[in-house]
Amino acid sequence: MPPCLPASSAETLVDGRIASDSTALPAFTVLTLNTHKGFSGLRRRHVLPELRDAVRQTAADLVFLQEVLGAYEYRQRGGGRQNVGPQYEFLAEQIWPAYVYGRNAVYPQGHHGNALLAKYPILHHENHDISEQGHEKRGLLHCVLQPPAWPVPLHAICVHLGLRAAQRRRQLELLCELVSLRVPAGLPLVVAGDFNDWQGQAHARLQRCGLREVFVETEGLAARSFPALWPLLRLDRIYLRGLRPRALQVLRHSPWSHLSDHVALLAELSP
Repeated sequence: MPPCLPASSAETLVDGRIASDSTALPAFTVLTLNTHKGFSGLRRRHVLPELRDAVRQTAADLVFLQEVLGAYEYRQRGGGRQNVGPQYEFLAEQIWPAYVYGRNAVYPQGHHGNALLAKYPILHHENHDISEQGHEKRGLLHCVLQPPAWPVPLHAICVHLGLRAAQRRRQLELLCELVSLRVPAGLPLVVAGDFNDWQGQAHARLQRCGLREVFVETEGLAARSFPALWPLLRLDRIYLRGLRPRALQVLRHSPWSHLSDHVALLAELSP
């Protein structure tokens, strides 16, 4: 691994928050969504243009995406083929000047993974493969960003964990190891994505490595986010360190209910 970016000071956090003039720093908004590769919940319809419009309307500063296509080749009627470019570039166009992609799964037609779209400069990024042999491919996309006027960088990790409980437990250990080794203790952190944690086992483990889930902290339970048409399972999460939640929203109504098999979570955060 390349070396960590250093914290600018050992005194950057007080009570888990940025100490230097934090009241003068603006709030920012994050959104997380499993995009289902740009298809509606039952894969009946390609909805990427509608999804782009909906994401833009949130005005989110950081967008955490899972299951986004990096490349794909469609077979057309008559035997022809059509290559589709990166979905994250299409989604970011003209609104989010900085974006990065972490490829997780590769197959003959293309590949997909996690992506982060940002209105802030991305200083560094690295994709960590947390896949296990014989199971679906998964990854942690770690980014270091520099919000304007902040005295320190902001770390962000876009997460997609596995479907099996034992697999997720090992992947949570890798996530905590990443936080411990790659995110200096004096820096704020957002960890968001699809945790597939329908049993709610991630909270205790992530609390031990200093992370708090925004919906659990403010409402007592994680948000219901799957399936999109009738959300029952609490799969998607936004965890924080060194930041405070100000306003939260589960985007479960139209058009979000038909833009993926998950609904999006939106959070306004303060340093």
